Amino acid sequence: MQKGGFVYILTNKTRTVLYIGVTSNLRARLWEHEHHETPGSFTDKYNVTFLIYYEWFDTINSAIEREKQLKGWVRKKKEQLIAQKNPDWKVFNEEISKEIYSLLY
Repeated sequence: MQKGGFVYILTNKTRTVLYIGVTSNLRARLWEHEHHETPGSFTDKYNVTFLIYYEWFDTINSAIEREKQLKGWVRKKKEQLIAQKNPDWKVFNEEISKEIYSLLY
């Protein structure tokens, strides 16, 4: 049985950087970004820790395909996608546990 997955977008404090990633465990992956678990990585270097967008997929392969698609988009198109779900670019870090739990159960 294959696990599902998330595609997510993070930004930095000034919202000048967008990072797109994929994971099967968004809560754990977000913690890794927040605590700079991979020194020297892109997210560590640019302090990209604020979750502003995510999507759930039934399979990790579907999530990976979506990640590839989004990474090919220009910034303006990514901003429009974020604005559809999160027009104020609210940061979801604090409430991610509740949101993920309700999504899955």
